[in-house]
Amino acid sequence: MWIDVPPFLPFFLGALLVVLAPRGWARNALLLGIPILGGLNLIGADPGPHMEVEVFHYVLTPFQVGTFSLLFGYLFHIAAFIGNLFALHLKRDDDDTLQQAAALLYAGSALGAVFAGDFITLFVFWELLAVTSAALIWARRTDRSVRAGLRYLVIQVLSGVLLLAGALIRVHETGSIAFGYVGLEGLGAWLIFLSFGIKAAFPLLHNWLTDAYPEGTPTGTVFLSAFTTKVAVYALAVAFPGTEMLIYIGALMTASPIFYAVIENDLRRVLGYSMINQIGFMVTGIGLGTALSLNGAVAHAFNDVLFKGLLFMGMGSVLHQTGKINGSDLGGLYKSMPITAALTTVGAASISAFPLFSGFVSKSMVMAALLEEGHFMIWPVLLFASAGVFHHAGIKIPFFAFFAHDSGIRTKEPPWNMVLAMALAAVLCVGIGTFPQYLYGLLPFETDFWPYDITHVLTQTQLLFFGALAFIGLQKTGIYPAELRSVNIDAEWTYRWFAPQAIRKLAPAVAFLNRIIRSGAFATLVLRRGASRIYGPTGLARQWPTGSMVIWVTVMLAAYLIFYFL
Repeated sequence: MWIDVPPFLPFFLGALLVVLAPRGWARNALLLGIPILGGLNLIGADPGPHMEVEVFHYVLTPFQVGTFSLLFGYLFHIAAFIGNLFALHLKRDDDDTLQQAAALLYAGSALGAVFAGDFITLFVFWELLAVTSAALIWARRTDRSVRAGLRYLVIQVLSGVLLLAGALIRVHETGSIAFGYVGLEGLGAWLIFLSFGIKAAFPLLHNWLTDAYPEGTPTGTVFLSAFTTKVAVYALAVAFPGTEMLIYIGALMTASPIFYAVIENDLRRVLGYSMINQIGFMVTGIGLGTALSLNGAVAHAFNDVLFKGLLFMGMGSVLHQTGKINGSDLGGLYKSMPITAALTTVGAASISAFPLFSGFVSKSMVMAALLEEGHFMIWPVLLFASAGVFHHAGIKIPFFAFFAHDSGIRTKEPPWNMVLAMALAAVLCVGIGTFPQYLYGLLPFETDFWPYDITHVLTQTQLLFFGALAFIGLQKTGIYPAELRSVNIDAEWTYRWFAPQAIRKLAPAVAFLNRIIRSGAFATLVLRRGASRIYGPTGLARQWPTGSMVIWVTVMLAAYLIFYFL
């Protein structure tokens, strides 16, 4: 390393400079130079702590290189460079400036999280991720984006509250704030697991992603696709490798979004469901906990940022040029946006795991690890999910945007910087798929796995061939769902209905409790009797020191839920 500084620091300082710098070449140089210099400075970083700060008798480690840190560090620098390049044309007004600064802060927060060596530092960057990413949703300045951004922020802050509560309980139990392997033992571990699960979009906790990401700006959604969920994947890989429950959660994540993606009209929301599908492969690999599966999980996270970013850039370019993103409104754009169509198709081939494209060389590692560990019931689920992602992301996205019925829209290619960013991502997708050994060399565990043997290639080629035949057959027979304007009911609508009903039922009791709390008699009761019962020699806090923490967490959760649903 050139200078032993935390990787997030250049991005935070750069965000301030971007706000102060004049529009033009100086600002562009900053936006592109920060991730380049930061990435170069990270090369050769030695494992272990690089910075320690003592606060209240606890040692904080804001910069520690762990098992998976360097790979995610390189990835986030690449993603920040491509995202900044894609957004380089944003220089019209102060809103664009603030969006570019928020993107830098967001990328820096992600880097701070993956190099955090303790729970307190992780919590700080966990919450910064929430605030800075919400700004990229609000920057679109529509009613839908403002409301979606608020819902997104509430859920993300709730994840942070759970993380802090779990960390404090764990500190009490272990006496250490170091962030490392946790395992599912104890209340603190379960709260941390739930916190990570929210950010990783576990089933029934996933709707913040499909609700908010499609409402972001065309450029902001590219950043959103790169950081939040991948930080969660990193955290799960560090804290819960080999947790069997993750195998089944991951399998459900791969399969369940397919049905929603097939019927969804908003093509960026299709990619949101597709993102959950791909994260499922990573979560399954982490749950297996073997060297091969963990390598596959983090390699697939690396590749997913590139090909999913490419697909979001393709759809962002379409939205930027046409103002439309629904499949029912698009079609025939290959005539006026041939370069965008071709580059988007590269992303579609990559996410579908075509041989010689990046998705193939990482997804096959997870699939092979499943068979090695004897999970013969889970393997077909992931195989089905692989066919499903080919349908909704590999075929549906490019087909309905560029090659379906001619919508009559005639436009032009997006600005040069957007095309260049897509081309760079496409080159990386093809390069990694063709020469996977360079990615394998960055993986945390040594591996002799090679994806291009006859078994892997034939299996995947047959899957893709029959998947294409199925799509054509369904299209010709009219069975494949048409692109229609609609609102699809997802899991969130169950608690959107239930929670307000429950709150209305509880309102009289809450009002009564509020009157008691505000009365002086209650205060006297608490001071004279309640405090001694809770904190006295035989009270709850002495018998179970985490009891007061549980009470606090319960009150906070109730407050967040009431705020969210009202």
